[in-house]
Amino acid sequence: MAELVIRDLKVSIDGKEILKGVDLTLPQGEVHAIMGPNGTGKSTLAYTLMGHPSYEVTGGEVLFDGQNILELEPDERSRLGIFLAFQYPVAIPGVTVANFLRTAVNSRRRAVNPEDKGVPIPEFRKMLKAKMEMLKVDPSFAGRYLNDGFSGGEKKRAEILQMATLEPKIAVLDETDSGLDIDALRVVSEGVNALRGPDLGVLVITHYQRILNYIKPDVVHVMMGGRIVESGGPDLALHLEEHGYDWVREKVDNGSVPA
Repeated sequence: MAELVIRDLKVSIDGKEILKGVDLTLPQGEVHAIMGPNGTGKSTLAYTLMGHPSYEVTGGEVLFDGQNILELEPDERSRLGIFLAFQYPVAIPGVTVANFLRTAVNSRRRAVNPEDKGVPIPEFRKMLKAKMEMLKVDPSFAGRYLNDGFSGGEKKRAEILQMATLEPKIAVLDETDSGLDIDALRVVSEGVNALRGPDLGVLVITHYQRILNYIKPDVVHVMMGGRIVESGGPDLALHLEEHGYDWVREKVDNGSVPA
């Protein structure tokens, strides 16, 4: 069973330290949520995990399957089984959803075996159809250009379809609920829940508790000032929704949790 282990992770952007010693362990098969006010480093953590070049790691380590992934390129991390669903997915005009996904699958296959000719088109179509049926995605979706003219909900649904197709071991959802109305949020959450199971660990990064009404976390973490300062069960998210973050700030200021 794989797990993602983050130890004392410190990250800077343009010389400014954002993450100041993050510690977190996410086992495969569990769903963890990270909540916190704006500017606390949640998205920085997500992009650092996937190797965004703008984020400079100045300390700590991130282990996955016992390997320090900070030494790997983003595509290598992806092939290990780590997936990031973006807060703001980009559009790729001229490239259909189906062609994009088939290219991604073939890239992974060729990384394992350079002689691999790629998944045959009939086999891929059958696989994609099954994934779309599982996620309740209209078949016409496959022929549309990736995220081009998509609504916010459609973009996030495309991200979940990518996740289903690539079958990662760990998925990081960076504010997947951002900009979604209740109906779109429910649809996306149902997709995540359809994929949930012992082979997938999920890290849900969010400002609000509402997505956690649909994706029930095993553990909730609170990030503040570039650190994880509080962790608990699902009730912690409800407490934050009702009382906000001031009580956490008071604990930090009083030295009850690390500053």
